[in-house]
Amino acid sequence: MDAGGDVFVRAIAVSKPTVRVVDSLPCLRTDIGDCRRCPRLVAWREQVAVEKRAAYRDDTYWGRGVAGFGDPGAGVLVLGLAPAAHGANRTGRVFTGDRSGDWLFRAIHRAGMANQATSVSVDDGLRLDGAWVTAVVKCAPPGNKPEPAERDNCAQFLDRELGLLTAVRVVVCLGGFAYEAACRQWGVRPRPKFGHGVEVPTESGMILLCSFHPSQQNTFTGRLTESMLDAVFSRARQLGG
Repeated sequence: MDAGGDVFVRAIAVSKPTVRVVDSLPCLRTDIGDCRRCPRLVAWREQVAVEKRAAYRDDTYWGRGVAGFGDPGAGVLVLGLAPAAHGANRTGRVFTGDRSGDWLFRAIHRAGMANQATSVSVDDGLRLDGAWVTAVVKCAPPGNKPEPAERDNCAQFLDRELGLLTAVRVVVCLGGFAYEAACRQWGVRPRPKFGHGVEVPTESGMILLCSFHPSQQNTFTGRLTESMLDAVFSRARQLGG
């Protein structure tokens, strides 16, 4: 099922007395879309949305922060780097509308966690079952390279996401950047060396499962094949229950 109304109640002290605030996936989506904490990322995502790529000149770009997507009861969380400038920054849905997403959603479909193998727009009918897809950084970065401060600014959103996705048991880390962020999130020290298929258990019981990122640099060169990606998602589904 798609992101719905599951709620997570938490107490935060903003002044005396302590007040209770209700968080939800829709609230998180709104906050991510409205966030302007990183001037460089805001400027870039909006510039791309105006200048566009010739192939998408008739499209209305999203040009905002991009929230996660999928099944709120997921046991598997897929963690990427950031939205692509002409992919999710255009469509408004993570990993949708670019070559990396083509590879990713085909693999999720083959693993039995998606109703279709394609992801081209927010209204294309894609539904995930048992999986949630998100990114460490929520805005498209220039050169696909977020700065450390930008990564840290987005950490609050990943914290909230994980608080709301209470059934997650395994995190598929797509690439070294996502793996390092996950290790920081779960306090993994020392950090085992990243490698495709590497599994890292955490003290909380979460399992980090590494995969090469399905970027064109990896898929065009054969560093990552469909069978390699399938093996990771088969294992993720087994671990995620």
